[in-house]
Amino acid sequence: MILIIDDDIAVRSSLTFLLKRADYETQAVSGPVEALNIVRQTAPQLILMDMNFTLTASGEEGLRLLKQVRIFQPDVPVILITAWGSISLAVLGMQNGAFDFVTKPWNNQQLLSSIHTAIELTRKEDEDAKPLNRTDVDKKFRFDKIIGKSEALLEILITVSRIAPTNASVLITGESGTGKELIAEAIHENSRRVGEAFVKVNLGGLSQSLFESEMFGHKKGSFTDAHADRTGRFEMADKGTIFLDEMGDLDLSCQVKLLRVLQDQTFEVLGDSRPRKVNVRVVSATNRDLRQMVASRTFREDLFYRINLITLHLPPLRERKEDLPLLASYFADKQAENNDMEKVTFTPEAMAYLKSLPYPGNIRELKNLVERTMLVSGKKILDASDFQKQNQPAAPSGKSLTALSGLTLDEVEKQTILQAVEKYSGNISRIASALGISRAALYRRLEKYNIDPLP
Repeated sequence: MILIIDDDIAVRSSLTFLLKRADYETQAVSGPVEALNIVRQTAPQLILMDMNFTLTASGEEGLRLLKQVRIFQPDVPVILITAWGSISLAVLGMQNGAFDFVTKPWNNQQLLSSIHTAIELTRKEDEDAKPLNRTDVDKKFRFDKIIGKSEALLEILITVSRIAPTNASVLITGESGTGKELIAEAIHENSRRVGEAFVKVNLGGLSQSLFESEMFGHKKGSFTDAHADRTGRFEMADKGTIFLDEMGDLDLSCQVKLLRVLQDQTFEVLGDSRPRKVNVRVVSATNRDLRQMVASRTFREDLFYRINLITLHLPPLRERKEDLPLLASYFADKQAENNDMEKVTFTPEAMAYLKSLPYPGNIRELKNLVERTMLVSGKKILDASDFQKQNQPAAPSGKSLTALSGLTLDEVEKQTILQAVEKYSGNISRIASALGISRAALYRRLEKYNIDPLP
């Protein structure tokens, strides 16, 4: 049974009719007193709740009721109903444990999707309470691109297996090079949308002026350089999944535009005022601390709660060293296959050396190091010295390499970047490639450590 709480009889009637047509049982009440009488005695599948029950619009009544409901029924998902101009109230509700929020006037399809997702996630949590091992996970799900068997990785894969069949929005966090895109692909490949498009967008590479055209498309002649119609990324991803990478790099003005399409799954093509509907699942990723950005007002709080219904944090490679031998062997075998080379093996000393490195570039850095060492050495058995030669940038003018012992991880990272900047004379592409990170990630680190790459 779905419990509807709203003081407006028209809203209660409309929601009751909509949900009954979708084969849900409902019960509708007008205020907190009646609602608490119900939740004290029974657990609804889900609660749809307004934020205001009198002429005031502060939302205090709704927040108080939400807290009371969660005391009696902590596991029942609650979806808040609010006006677009009162989204800040919904954000407070999310902070206090609400599952999601919808705005009036709501989109029926979007509301039903949110309800279905909430109920399904709650059901799967009950069904999948027992932990699985990697072998059991691989029997049921498609995780063939993800290498490793550490406990940290297993927990992520178990969570992915639970949430993938739903339409829940997912935020993937973690340092650059930890495999966020692979996890996003795994979510799509294990979802009901697997036969549809998986569209990747690097938001860090989009300027403010190109955002609308790239994301929503444009009509020919809508601006000076619009020589032909362009299909936007959201339209490309219709019925599938859109992967929004580098979410933390999105400009504030673009965040507002993105929030609109995520809120009601509609957008307008530049040069065409007719709204278009789209059915997409949104998976986002960032290596930045969005909570801190919200606190510093550089990232919208309402957008933050819209994209992170489920959050997955990928640990850095230095925290899952037990996966390193599997990863190194996988990259070596792939390199041999792709370049028609003989397979190589690693001595115990080589593997011990690889495990000792800090990997500021994470898995991407390990991959580059293994591939580079194979190509340069030409040996069938790789020793620690082979990797050491490729992992130490030559110090020009006879300078010795900086001693890294006793330094913090940030200090090690800074010194590694400084050495690469000096070796490659400020060439951003070569520096990023040598470090095993993207250009966007390199620019962020240069800014973080106040490093000028120009010689």
